[in-house]
Amino acid sequence: MSSIDDNVKVSLSEKQKQIIKNHLNDNGKLSCIKAFKVARLIDVEPFAISAITKSLNIRITDCELGVFGNLEFSNKDENIYNDLVQQYEKEKKLDCKVYWDEAKKSSLHKVGSTVKNSDFEVINCQLGCFRLKESKGDKNGSKS
Repeated sequence: MSSIDDNVKVSLSEKQKQIIKNHLNDNGKLSCIKAFKVARLIDVEPFAISAITKSLNIRITDCELGVFGNLEFSNKDENIYNDLVQQYEKEKKLDCKVYWDEAKKSSLHKVGSTVKNSDFEVINCQLGCFRLKESKGDKNGSKS
C-alpha cells in the first residue's frame, strides 16, 4: 500500500489489520490519539498511519490539536500561548510534533485548546494526514 502524500509502503498482517479495527470508534473511524497507540501496537512509525488507513478505507478523526474532527476544546491557556509566542517569536505555523512536545509540560488538551482558539496553526501532521501547505481551518487537510 502507498500514500500519495508520503510515498509510504507498508504491508500489514491480518493480526495488524485486526488491531486497527479493534480501535475504531462507533463510526468506524480511528481517532488521532488512538492512531498513535495503534502505530505502537502494530510496530510502525506514526507517519505511516495515514497511508495505512487510506488503504483500509478508514478515516482518521478528532485531531488533538483541532485541525479536523469534533473534539470539544476549552478556552486558550494564556500561559501556554505566551510560552509559544516567546519560544517561536513570530512563527505561528508549527509542526504538530512541536505542540505535542509542548504538551509534555501541561496537557495535550490545554495545548490543543490554545492552538484551536488562537492565531497558531498546525503543519506537518505526525500521522501523515496533512503537510506544510495545509493548515488549521482547511477541512480537506485530512485525506484519510
